[in-house]
Formats: sequence, structure tokens, C-alpha cells
Amino acid sequence: MPPPPGLPSVDAYDLVAPGTVLFGPGRFGELGALVRRFGRRAWLVTGTRSLAACGGRAAVEEALVAAGLEPAVVALSRGEPTVADVAEALASLPASGRDEAVVVAIGGGAAIDLGKALAALATNVPVGAVDFEQQVIDRLEGVGLGLAIDVPPLPVVAVPTTAGTGAEATRNAVISCPHRRLKKSMRSPLMVPRAAIVDPALTRSCDRMVTASSGLDCITQLVESFVCRRRAVIPRALVLDALPRAMAALPRALVEPDDLDARASMSHAAFISGMALANSGLGMAHGVAAALGVECGAPHGLACATMLPVALRVNRTACRDDFALLERACDPHAAGDAETAADAFIARVDALCGVAGTPRRLADLGVDRSRIGWLAANSGGASMRGNPVELSADDLLGILERAY
Repeated sequence: MPPPPGLPSVDAYDLVAPGTVLFGPGRFGELGALVRRFGRRAWLVTGTRSLAACGGRAAVEEALVAAGLEPAVVALSRGEPTVADVAEALASLPASGRDEAVVVAIGGGAAIDLGKALAALATNVPVGAVDFEQQVIDRLEGVGLGLAIDVPPLPVVAVPTTAGTGAEATRNAVISCPHRRLKKSMRSPLMVPRAAIVDPALTRSCDRMVTASSGLDCITQLVESFVCRRRAVIPRALVLDALPRAMAALPRALVEPDDLDARASMSHAAFISGMALANSGLGMAHGVAAALGVECGAPHGLACATMLPVALRVNRTACRDDFALLERACDPHAAGDAETAADAFIARVDALCGVAGTPRRLADLGVDRSRIGWLAANSGGASMRGNPVELSADDLLGILERAY
């Protein structure tokens, strides 16, 4: 049967998502019962601040014990995970009891990515392996041997304490290696967490800059997944609901950190952004953000916030109708013609970045002008391949020079 008049046909697609999602304030209290569905040992991957947001390590462990679980902290997140971090955690995992282990990843995207990588490698790397760093490298995209994650990972229960990356819904873990100067993904549909608890109350401990940078990371993911070359129908429908909520909620969360309604809107949008990128893709802003993280250590959210307005202007002509659609979702009274509405959407995002106080130019991130050429040459990868407009290294060089 043909589609209704005016609607395009629906292309074939795959859809991956956590099997169980518990969303809402207070849902963290259900952690023990949820984890108990998947195993008997709770292997915690988290950070000190993340545990504080959940009431402290003792409170978390007591809740797990009360559910009949054996908790143990197996890795502490110290920021965006590196190859060395993952290798160290992998080497220290208990050799026995893995068949009953559940990785409970609590924290921001870094902690959740570390947990997902550890869960995948625990079942895909032989217990007797010796060179754990090489085992990690060999499973990153575009480096090493390119080994696949083909054995199902340990079950992962993800609990985000920030509202940004959507790592609780994605199929990859971003891992960097400073001395090799790379930032790559370990990726497999098998790496999507089995379950997630998205409790907005846990994000109230985030300071203003974390709220701003993670929020703009979320918004970047929503926009880029909506327009990327691999965009798919279900993620686009979800973005049209989540993006207007995030655009309205982020300024409120920045002014009033305890505004739970605003926090809930951001947590919902972050989860949807993870689902959207996992099932569609991203674009130029994320492609450059990864290289910025390698070059100058720019936090991912701040790098995305800096590059999003640039990427919108680069893709303006190709994405006019989609940008107009997003503007009308944010403002039902937006101009009827696509040209005006698209420009209004770009201005809306640019104004939000100004309110957030995130860096506006590459120089503000600490980039040395002499390194622009390196950034242009090293901003490839899956994200850049998804950008609506194909960009050569020379094209990107000019764009980044103007953004300096």
C-alpha cells in the first residue's frame, strides 16, 4: 500500500534500545530490584561524585545487599575513559563469578561508557590475556585489528547522573588514548545496556557548567541525529517531542538547579538523544568535538556546544526544511516559510549557547591557531560521515579557520 499523499515512504531500519527503562524522580530506589533481574553480583562502575549524588557508596551498597545482591566496586571513573583506564579495570576483574555478574554503571557518560566497555571485554577477551591495552585497542573502530564484540556482554544497568550524553541508550563506548592521540568508539548493538534508571533527581547535584555543557551535548545529538544522512523515522519522531522540551528547560535548569520539572525534561531529552544517535547517526559538530578532545582536552559537551552553531550554518542550505520543522516544533507560531523558520532555528540555538555561557570560538577552548590544520585532518570518523553536507579536509579547514 502506498504512503498517504505528501508523506515519503518509510525506509528499512533497525532499532536498538534498552529492554527496560525506569524514568522519573525517585526511581533510583528501584535499583536493587532491577539489578536482581539480571544476576546476583553487582559490579559497580562509578565515580566518587556520582555516588554522592545517589546518597553515598554505603547507601548504594546497602540497597543492593537488601535486594540479595553482592556489591563490589570494580572500577572508578576519573573522567572520559582512556585505553589505560579500561585495561586496568579489565585486568582487575575477578576471574570467577562472571556468569552471575551485572555491571551497574552509575554516573555521567564517561562512567557509563567505561561500564559498557568493561562489560563487553569481560566476555570477549580471554581470561588469561596479558596485554590488556592491546585487547582494548584491537576492538576500537579504525585502529588495531578491528576485532568485533560478538559475544554478548555482561548485563549492564545504566544510571545517568547527568543529562547529556544519553550513554544509557547507546551502542558504543567512547575511549581515548592520549599517547596515541586518538579518541575512538568500541561499538556493537550488543553493547546497549539491558536496562536503565533515568532519575532526574540525581542530576540536581550537577553544577552550572556541567548542566550547560551536558545539556548542549544532548541538544547537539538531537539536532544532528534528526538531519544526518542515516536519519531514521522513529528517532526523528522522538526528537520532535524531546528537542522543544530541552530548549525550553535548559535555561530554567541553569537558573534554578532544583527545578525538578526542568531536570526531568533534560533527562528525558538526553535519553532520547542517546536512542536517536544509536539508531541514526551524528554529524560535523560531533566529528570535530572528538578531535578537539584529543588536541586540547576540551570536555566533550563544551566542544559540542562550540561547534553546534557552526555546524548549523554549514548545513543550513541542505537542511533548510528540517531546520524549519524543528523551529515550528519549538514555536508553533513560527514563520510559515522555510527560509525564515530555518534562520530562526539557528538563531534560537545560538542564543541558547549564549545563555549557557559555553565557549563560542575555538580559541576559547584553548586551541592554538597553528593546530587548525591538524583538527581539519583528524575530524573524520563515523560522525563526520553522517553530516548532511559532504566536507573535504580543505572545506573543513576553511570552516575551522573562520570559527577560530
